[in-house]
Amino acid sequence: MRHGNKNNNLSRTASHRRALLMNLGCQLITYKRITTTVAKAKALRSYIEPLITKTKATESKEAISHNHRIVFSYLNDKAAVKELFTVVAPKVVGRPGGYTRIIKLGARQGDNAEMAMIELVDFNEIYNNSKVEGAEPAKKTRRSGGAKKTAASASTAEAVVSSDTNVISDAVIVEEVAAPIVVATPIVEAAPVVEEVVTPIVEVAPVAEKVAAPVVEATPVVEEVAAPLVEAVPVVEEVAAPIANAVPVVEEVAAPMATSNAGADDLTIIEGIGPKAAEVLVAAGIDTFVKLANTPADTVKEILTSATARVGHLDPTTWAQQSQLAADGNMEELEALKLRLNNGKEV
Repeated sequence: MRHGNKNNNLSRTASHRRALLMNLGCQLITYKRITTTVAKAKALRSYIEPLITKTKATESKEAISHNHRIVFSYLNDKAAVKELFTVVAPKVVGRPGGYTRIIKLGARQGDNAEMAMIELVDFNEIYNNSKVEGAEPAKKTRRSGGAKKTAASASTAEAVVSSDTNVISDAVIVEEVAAPIVVATPIVEAAPVVEEVVTPIVEVAPVAEKVAAPVVEATPVVEEVAAPLVEAVPVVEEVAAPIANAVPVVEEVAAPMATSNAGADDLTIIEGIGPKAAEVLVAAGIDTFVKLANTPADTVKEILTSATARVGHLDPTTWAQQSQLAADGNMEELEALKLRLNNGKEV
């Protein structure tokens, strides 16, 4: 039995009820107005108003931080806590409680549940504006001294009438003085000044064209420099022509020249070869893609296993295929192959 228990459990367990009120509180702080059932709105009011009161304790930084942590334990939403302390708190700082308003909306179609809208009072601009623009509340009066107040009110009425006539006469004077103030028309003449300033800026465009012209003329210089490089090829042919019997010697000399010009290749391009594995291969004499492509996988595996570095676990099965593509310059096919591999292994 729930005798004396004023808390409405909303037909939910304690954890479910706490999660429900936490969610409704975050939505109310974010949107300032939500629609729910009357029972949930009343339970939410007793849940959210103490949290809004926590935002008024600003005596010290420690108090502010402490209240931030307490409110966060009830809401579990950083965005809602920030909204509460930065947007809602300045609006309710002068209100001593009663931060929410519940307006009943009637029964819901379907289950006939009573619906209500709960909102933050200080964020209802329509109601607050109408209340401010309305007449001042009537002053409290006492029965004694009614005749004196009647006479005083009559005299004040005459004073108001006389003051109204003065105000009317003053208003006529204000109208006469206000007529010549409309001398703001010559300000429109400033429009052509903007046009005159904008027009010379367009003249900068041909300057860019003049500067860009000589840049195009630099292209034939590259062609003139490239021409003598092509002429160096027949020089090799003239030297090779008289040596008819030394053809195999020329082939042997040409091989190391190609390697010396190319130098060592970057073996880390191959999928599965890291910096340590590349150092081991270079130390073993395999420093180019061509050598790696011509070396069997078993030989490469023995080199990796016998090395002091921990690279014996690598699988060089596809390294020869990748090296051949790199040596031929087929980088697009190499990249496509690497996408199908995982650490050098086919997936």
